[in-house]
Amino acid sequence: MPSLDLVLIAQAVASGTMCGIIWFVQVVHYPLFAAVMGPSSPAYARENQRRTSLVVLPPMLVEAVAAGWLVVRTPAGIPPGLAIAGLVMVGLLWLSTLAVQMPLHARLADDGHAAATVTTLVGSNWPRTILWTARAVLATWMLAAAG
Repeated sequence: MPSLDLVLIAQAVASGTMCGIIWFVQVVHYPLFAAVMGPSSPAYARENQRRTSLVVLPPMLVEAVAAGWLVVRTPAGIPPGLAIAGLVMVGLLWLSTLAVQMPLHARLADDGHAAATVTTLVGSNWPRTILWTARAVLATWMLAAAG
């Protein structure tokens, strides 16, 4: 059984990693989809999904497991409500990823990066960007508060 300090560190690292990734995706990666047009864009979209999954899935899983663990075993110095809020945030992030962003990525693979789909993807990702930023702040605060 890992120590709570290790779980808090893992959560902070995973949340911080995802915060950095999501800001890069929001400001650089997603807007550049509009520049990838033509017959090769569906293949580009599929390969982008595959490669991106390799980068984001490990920290997303660590973040989710750590958030759940901290609800079950909330460390001293951390209000249980904040641990629950952290887990709810993770749930909302996963929900957005599965219900909004993944279908839009699938559409990119079908429609050849139509401008409207790219615009929708960028716009719909702002709430996720803000939420992951708040999540990283919360995870960092929890690490400091428990230390």
